[in-house]
Amino acid sequence: MEKYLAFDLGGTYVKYGIVTEQAEILETSKIKTPKTLDGLLEAMAEISEAHPECEGIAVCSPGAVSDEGIIYGSSAIPFIHGPNMKSQISERTGKQVFLGNDANCAGYAEIWKGAAKGRKDVLVMVIGTGIGGSVFKDGNLHKGANLHGGEFGYMFLTSDIKGDNDVWSRIASTKALVKKVAALKQVDPETLTGEEIFELAENGDETCLKALNDFYHYLAVGIYNLQYIYDPEVILIGGGISARKDLIDNINLKLDAILAKVGLAKIKPNIEACTFRQHANLLGAVYGYRR
Repeated sequence: MEKYLAFDLGGTYVKYGIVTEQAEILETSKIKTPKTLDGLLEAMAEISEAHPECEGIAVCSPGAVSDEGIIYGSSAIPFIHGPNMKSQISERTGKQVFLGNDANCAGYAEIWKGAAKGRKDVLVMVIGTGIGGSVFKDGNLHKGANLHGGEFGYMFLTSDIKGDNDVWSRIASTKALVKKVAALKQVDPETLTGEEIFELAENGDETCLKALNDFYHYLAVGIYNLQYIYDPEVILIGGGISARKDLIDNINLKLDAILAKVGLAKIKPNIEACTFRQHANLLGAVYGYRR
């Protein structure tokens, strides 16, 4: 059985794991993200040397990743943007390398062994610090002319546009929810988590209940728009928040309210939770390698 070494590059940690051709994760670990490009490449080479049984290396990264291996845009790891990361990792490790965008890799995991398996037209959206995602047509990833296919978080949902804070990511992400509640309660956002907001709401906290009501509404509005932009079979929702069993039900209630007001368009988006969460990027990177 073939094995692959997968890396998930993050601003704080680099996660890595050994994944089989059957999508089994044999082991995982992580290191603090090095401060320099050379430090990162050296760390990846050392980990690769410790796992000579692996066929190749699969890497997922933030940013707009080209097929050639250059990562455009910006992220919390500034030094990966500019050089050809794919060729540099290959040179340091002596192994064939796949390099993909993290949200696209999360989508790949669902296409391979998750909720999108066997489906053709799928959108995957990941809710966290922002809202990212991936687009699949006939089971194939659509990157777009500028490598921005699936960047749903840049959508504007209202005509009253003042700036960056009006995009979907700044309104309906988990981070946006925390910032909103923190502002209303006049506390430091660093002292509050999404989990705590849900717990407070369940205990009747009016501020949290109102913030969550708006949160679900704006998620539903964006999802409604995505349905009519692309008309997918399913829209999958990932990120840590997707573990909440009431998430889909609450978004569906808001979709029902929208559809009750709209006379022209009555197709209700089919939304489901992603199968994979914690290790989705590692699995998806390996699927990208195998493709």
